[in-house]
Amino acid sequence: MRALSIKQPFADEILRRLKTIEYRRVSTRILHQRFYIYASMKPKEGREDDAEGLPRGMLVGTAVIARCDPPKRKGGKYQWHLTKVQRLKRLVRPKRKPQPIWFNPF
Repeated sequence: MRALSIKQPFADEILRRLKTIEYRRVSTRILHQRFYIYASMKPKEGREDDAEGLPRGMLVGTAVIARCDPPKRKGGKYQWHLTKVQRLKRLVRPKRKPQPIWFNPF
């Protein structure tokens, strides 16, 4: 199963179902497939205080992308609609080096 790198505090917001759309500059064809959510080591710039105490550098949950909508305006971002979000019962450190978007953690 693939993993998607997401900065904190966004990874936690997805797991708490406060954030249901992931915005990316690129489209994806990886739809209707479960993937791991990897909380990246670096928090979102300007949101460091919000990310304090949250796990980083770990697989924290899983989700499915239901659909990918194109940008609403020129220069905008694609909307990856997330569903079937589940928090992992135990945090897992990936064995392979994380990448900025998709990577194989094991």
